[in-house]
Amino acid sequence: MHVTTAMVASYFSVTVEVIRALVHDHRPELEASGYRVLTGTELSDFKQLSGIQSRTRSLALFSRRAVLNIAMLLRDSEVTRQVRVYLLDMEYLARTQPVENPVATDAASLDARIDQRITHVLGTTVVPMFNALIETSGEHRRELIALRAGVQRIEKRLRQHHDRLQRLEGPREDRPLAGVMAAMDAMNGREFEEHVAGLLRRDGCTNVVVQGGGRDRGIDITALTADGRRIVVQCKRFAPHLSITSPEIQRFLGAAKVLHDSEVALFVATCSFTRDALNIAAESGITAVHRGLLEGWSAGTALSDLE
Repeated sequence: MHVTTAMVASYFSVTVEVIRALVHDHRPELEASGYRVLTGTELSDFKQLSGIQSRTRSLALFSRRAVLNIAMLLRDSEVTRQVRVYLLDMEYLARTQPVENPVATDAASLDARIDQRITHVLGTTVVPMFNALIETSGEHRRELIALRAGVQRIEKRLRQHHDRLQRLEGPREDRPLAGVMAAMDAMNGREFEEHVAGLLRRDGCTNVVVQGGGRDRGIDITALTADGRRIVVQCKRFAPHLSITSPEIQRFLGAAKVLHDSEVALFVATCSFTRDALNIAAESGITAVHRGLLEGWSAGTALSDLE
């Protein structure tokens, strides 16, 4: 979607000369955002495709990003102030939205979330902008209406595509939920502990308590299995490329067996374990819940030690 200099000026309620002055002063920045000037064959092809009736030898076009770029550069316009507030609000919402429960059956893939965001932007920003431009533009009214119809068709197709993705990526018994580990990687330490506590409750454990804090003495969660055995859990939300080492297993072993006299000890991590760490865990009766095992557990497969 592109708009002309006159349309940009109309949208921001300023003169064409003001927009041209901004382009003159900030052309490299605006070109990086999609601003371009059509001439020659390229202009002829564009006129033919768009239906624009004009004898001009060149035509400046602004992409959506370039229009937003103008809003960041233009000062004396109430519309640009509103656009800047909108951009700041979107930035705030993007950074503060809570992580969705990764066990939920409607977990969306990254592609689906991108499609939803694009559809939202088209429906709530681009189409209303066209409506405003249509109301204020007489010369290009027919072209704007045609462009708006094209945007609305794209919005409809994205919605259809999103529905199809949901059907294809929906949970099945033979595979984990899409996005399970990505959601856990986005959690903070406390959220991850609460997630593991939720898995314990789901699998029939009782008296599930999230310890947390600096005085947990190496234990993050305590609980009882369905048949009454004492459980202690250590949770480590590490980056996928890291590994749990043998000293960490040894420290957990002391806390689990000596301080808490546990019967089931789980070391749950979002990464892998070194070979030595796995050997020590196996010899001492600790269940090492590595990244792959955690994904299956989160997707619905029960841990054998809890049965």
